[in-house]
Amino acid sequence: MIIAGRYSFNQGADLVNERYPKLLAEIEEVIGRVKAADLKTKVSKEKTMPGTMLFDPRALNREFKEHFAPLGWKSVRVMCDYSTEFYVSDEPARKPAKGAFREMDFIKEKLGVEVQFGKYAFMVYNVCAKMTIFHNLGYIDTGVEIVPVKSFVEDMSSGVSYFEQFVWDLEHRGVANIDIPVLILGIDHE
Repeated sequence: MIIAGRYSFNQGADLVNERYPKLLAEIEEVIGRVKAADLKTKVSKEKTMPGTMLFDPRALNREFKEHFAPLGWKSVRVMCDYSTEFYVSDEPARKPAKGAFREMDFIKEKLGVEVQFGKYAFMVYNVCAKMTIFHNLGYIDTGVEIVPVKSFVEDMSSGVSYFEQFVWDLEHRGVANIDIPVLILGIDHE
């Protein structure tokens, strides 16, 4: 795969380049090793494109994991203990979920990486909520979000968001005082 776009959210590009040049080189190396052409294995069942071969997001995520893991990148899972403090009654049916968690795809030396081939809301959640949570918990100080560009998404199931849309929204949202620096990489198939 190739890097087709770079966007610096809250000075993310400067800080990743300054603090983590070796880790950025590893991320770029991993992206280059993922051969998307081999992962166009999903047969569409959608009415608008039945039988069309599409890129498989799950296979893409597995491929990224296979390349990040040998370099020492680890996923980190944080268990969530949900409170019942804000319930308005003590009905027995209102019990907090057991076994709930939040997970970051890859972390190494306080740099967090998320790879997202999902819907738009997940991209926004990763950058504007999850990375802030993992920062507040002391796991990361800076993030990298890897997302497909529009031309890549055209060969995926409908509903997958893309770099250009994500950047437009972040530009118009602006930066809040709780946002951490994030470098957003838009990737495309080779």
